Amino acid sequence: MTRSETGLIVDGAPVESVVLEAPCGVRVELLSLGATLQRFFTADTEGRLADIVLGHDDVRAYLEDRGFLGVTIGRYANRIGGARFSLDGVEHRLVANNGANTLHGGERGWDQRNWRIVEASGDAVTFALHSPDGDEGFPGAVDATTRYRLAEDGTLEIAFEARTDRPTVVAMTNHALFHLGGGQASGAAVDHELTIPASRYARVDAQQIPLPGLAPVEGTVFDFRQARRISDGLRDGREEQIRIGRGYDHNFAIDDAAAEGPRLVARLSDPISGRVLEVLSTEPGVQLYTGNFLHGDRPGKGARLYRMGDGVALEPQKFPDTPNRPDFPSARLDPGEVYRHVMVYRPSPTG
Repeated sequence: MTRSETGLIVDGAPVESVVLEAPCGVRVELLSLGATLQRFFTADTEGRLADIVLGHDDVRAYLEDRGFLGVTIGRYANRIGGARFSLDGVEHRLVANNGANTLHGGERGWDQRNWRIVEASGDAVTFALHSPDGDEGFPGAVDATTRYRLAEDGTLEIAFEARTDRPTVVAMTNHALFHLGGGQASGAAVDHELTIPASRYARVDAQQIPLPGLAPVEGTVFDFRQARRISDGLRDGREEQIRIGRGYDHNFAIDDAAAEGPRLVARLSDPISGRVLEVLSTEPGVQLYTGNFLHGDRPGKGARLYRMGDGVALEPQKFPDTPNRPDFPSARLDPGEVYRHVMVYRPSPTG
């Protein structure tokens, strides 16, 4: 493990960079700003390493261009409808930053904060953040941690924890957008093949807030129970849900509740490079997002202009708008409890 400063000061402290490298050759580069996965190097079938996540070379760009590239999302991942919810009969009004809704924690979510490094060892680093009561409108002071651990076989585990002094809601995830061909590779990430072992998904309204109930994937372009190319259904104008999301931006129900340990929620593969990425998680849902709002107006790594379809996000999480949906698995966190979410990125081959 190596640790250094980037030269940028945020929230009164220097933004730090941490590099973890496994014996198999897999390497990850992390930033304290947003507890961000900045780079993730894995091998193709010829043993050639390439960075498979979208992001920025200049750390300042993570503040200037809020594309959520590789960042830790909090206090609540995804959308909360109407930027409000009630808890124990009290309505809490949040900061609206996605039309009338709150997206990924509000205007200044946890991806915009400089986390502290509280523990660092040879194969792991833990970032910590204090979110005060009333932060972006959310009740309760919350202390959160994000721990990255890179195993010898190249598996990257991300463990989130949070504690509160007052009843609140918490849902954390990582928002990496992947291109398994490597960030500078030609071709779109939506030409990768995807498997999601879910028989139901959440249909959304015009503001991308879940409609009542969960819909079956069978017979629709949302059926990824068998591996198929993402782009096959991406531009199907006959499907209203694709038109609403401008592509895929939908939650798939893996289970009706959180699991005790991580289980497979998605498998992404690139037929050209041979790279495969399995995503595991303890959370009940996974959001598939095909980079629909990458407009090519801000340069990413190597000055590449990212456009729609250049990256695919697979975000394990609570269901969207859960604080307003008693029929969804709860996102409530009470004093004395610990919120935990363990997710895993398992690449192959590794070297």
